[in-house]
Amino acid sequence: MMLEGRKVLVTGASKGIGAAIASAMLGAGAQVIAHYGRDREGAEAAVAMAPDRARLMSADFGDPASLSAFWAEVCADGLPDVVVNNAAIMRQAGGIADDAALWDETWDEAWRVNVLSPAQLMRLAVRDWLAAGQSGAIIGIGSWVTTRGTTNPGAIAYAATKAAIAAATKTVARTHAKDGILAYVIAPGVVATQMSVESAERTGGVAAVTAQLPMGEWVPPQDIAELAVFLASGRARHLTGATLDVNGAAYIR
Repeated sequence: MMLEGRKVLVTGASKGIGAAIASAMLGAGAQVIAHYGRDREGAEAAVAMAPDRARLMSADFGDPASLSAFWAEVCADGLPDVVVNNAAIMRQAGGIADDAALWDETWDEAWRVNVLSPAQLMRLAVRDWLAAGQSGAIIGIGSWVTTRGTTNPGAIAYAATKAAIAAATKTVARTHAKDGILAYVIAPGVVATQMSVESAERTGGVAAVTAQLPMGEWVPPQDIAELAVFLASGRARHLTGATLDVNGAAYIR
């Protein structure tokens, strides 16, 4: 119960990596605010192990202007100690070969959901932690595509926006380490989620993607979740600013 007494906000907690993180945080004793967009049932399932220590909150990350009201509600009973910036989208469209209208639509949505909203959330958290003289931690869920690019032609906007929010998170780490505010980026490879399945279908299929992986298997979301719990514990404070690769030796740098 290393996180007992700590309050953790997990965005995009209704499925995939976010659901695994919300569940693992509860398992470690934390109080969890599980954010979801539309899938309340998914968020409920993610916190089913300890609903008495969880609060579900909905917000549309496609509307960055709504994040201030969302954050105010999050903080109604006190500031969270940790913010896990996980919510993101990866549309299988908007590649270079697509028409201009689809390109513009995909990039606009990706920018709002993957960069502007999580950046706004990070900004609000850091400002309030500073004002309260309180330490805190940001855990950004990035991707290996931020450094290696992607072979999926429809994921170019995803790769670019994930790189942008990763850079913003590292800037918080460098700027506010002296204030006791820590920030990390977890960069998964091919994770066993529906998002990865949809991406694989654009690059040869699940079997073809799996065949390229040294471990011959996709990263379980639980591996990401356990690392997030460790970072949330503050047991390795000097990892702040680090990008932690979790890809089963598929990409080593």
